[in-house]
Formats: sequence, structure tokens, C-alpha cells
Amino acid sequence: MKLSKSILLSMFFTCFFCAEIFAQNFEDIKRYKVSFALASGANEKLIAVRSFSANNQKYLLLVNPETLDTRVDLSSNYATSSLQFQNVLAIFKNTAYIKSIEAAAAKDLQLQNAGIDHAIPNEKGITLTIDLCPSHKALDRIIFQSVFDEFKKTEQPAPLAVSVSGKWMLKHQDDLNWLKGLVEKKKLNITWVNHTYNHEVNKLPLAENFLLAPGTNLDVEVLENEKMMLKNGLIPSVFFRFPGLVSDEAIVEKIEAYGLIPVGSDAWLAKGQQPNAGSIVLIHGNGNEEIGVKDFIQLLKTKQADVKNKQWLLFDLREGLEKEFE
Repeated sequence: MKLSKSILLSMFFTCFFCAEIFAQNFEDIKRYKVSFALASGANEKLIAVRSFSANNQKYLLLVNPETLDTRVDLSSNYATSSLQFQNVLAIFKNTAYIKSIEAAAAKDLQLQNAGIDHAIPNEKGITLTIDLCPSHKALDRIIFQSVFDEFKKTEQPAPLAVSVSGKWMLKHQDDLNWLKGLVEKKKLNITWVNHTYNHEVNKLPLAENFLLAPGTNLDVEVLENEKMMLKNGLIPSVFFRFPGLVSDEAIVEKIEAYGLIPVGSDAWLAKGQQPNAGSIVLIHGNGNEEIGVKDFIQLLKTKQADVKNKQWLLFDLREGLEKEFE
């Protein structure tokens, strides 16, 4: 059956406009807020976790509860029904999204490293997470280039997660654009993780440091950072990494009430922690962790043969949890 020229043109512009939404830098964001809703459209049921306006249009930040993928789309493309967070937990209790939130909550009593810290048991490889805390130093581009060089024949684009802070984005536009270019060129597949806007650190004990410092405004740390991500053309994921991996039970519950999944690490390389099968590896790529970067480069060298034979892989954080909780 042949399609008319007008229908083909309509399909083209619809697809083009959708692509523009995904690649768009939302400069003029207004009324950005936590807003849970069941969003139905195009034969799928998604969870809206945020709503905002930009350029006189209303948008939603949406989560696929099975795959943990997120996307931004026009609110008008969906039939929505508002929900409380407790309703989301109940309605989607059998999905990877809610099971991941519950698994992270099970470790909320820890002062350090609460959240998911081991994504894919019994698999040959790791999930790589790279933190970009505020820093005056340049991005350690060698990490990302080394990942591409090692995995380009076996996994392209290679998956990894980048935990990005607002103040890092403000001062490192060139580095951020370079990372975005690697994604656009299909060299890397980056999951963008919320790492707070300010990432404050002081000289007090851990119980009063980072997000536990007196006077911390979580709406600023979480939501302003998501707005900064959107303004820079990044789609926020459902993942959150605590600065310093420091938290307590109350703040874990608050972060999860934003619809976010805390992600820790069982292999912070700079602290001498060695990765096992399925580990969530942590290194800092902001120029402040020379030891961790060197350890990771050395790890890649020792695994070269296994990488070539597909016996040591990089795993997407989303796919790992989807598989873990299927």
C-alpha cells in the first residue's frame, strides 16, 4: 500500500519534532516540579516523575518502569492520571523500577554507600560509573577515550554512567560538549546520573557533611541539578549518587520520594576496592583522583584479552537492574 505524499510528510515532521525534543537544550524552564502520574500513550504505560514548561509548551520527564529508560516528551502526547508516590510504589511494585528503589532502601541505615552497589551478579564484567564533582581541573578525558579504544570492537557504543554535578557543568562546558559529542558519534552510551547541584563538602564529621550538612536544601540539590542537565541537553536518569556516598536513613527516604534510585559502589578504585563480577565501579573523572584513574587504566590493560573474547564486558546500569529484577 502506497502512502500519500502528505502522510509521508506528516510522518517525517512528527519524527523530526520528536528527535528535536530529545536533543533539545531547554533554556527557559518554568514550574519544574516533582509530579507523579500514570502516562498512557502509543501503546505503553509510563510513569511521569516531573513536569515543567518551556517555550510555552508543557513537558513531562517519563520513566519506563520495566527498562528504567527516561525521556522527555510533550505532555499533550499522553493521557495522564495523577498519582501519589505511595500509589506508584503499589501499582508498579513488580517492575524493575520499584524493585530497585526497594533494594536501595534496604541499605538506608549505612552512613556510607547506601543504595544499589552491585548490579549484575554472576556476570563477567562491571558497571562503570564516573563521578564529576565540582573541580577547577579539566576532565580526565583519557578514561573515556580508553573505554572507547578497548571496547570499540566488542561493545559500541560502550555503556557507562556519569554522575554529574551542577557546579561542574557550569565551569566545564567544553568538557561536557566533548562528552555529548562521544554520545552523538555513538562511541559511548552515557546514563546521566544526578550528583546534586552544589555538592557541598565541609570539615565536619560525615554525619554532618555533604547532604547531611545543616541547612541543606534538597529541592535545590536535586531539582536544580536536573534543570541544569536539561538546559545542557542531558536527559536525567532515575539514578542518584550521594556526594561522598554519604547519607542516612531519612535522606535516603527523601531521595527515593523524588522517584530516584540511590546508586553506591562496591569498588571505589582509589580506595583500593577491587571489582568483582557485576561490581559497580566508581572513579572520579574530574581531575582530582589520579590514583583511581591510573588504577582503572591498569584494570583495562589486565583485562584486554578477556575484553577481546567478550569475557569481560561493560554493563548498562539500567539493563543490569532490569535483568536482576526481571
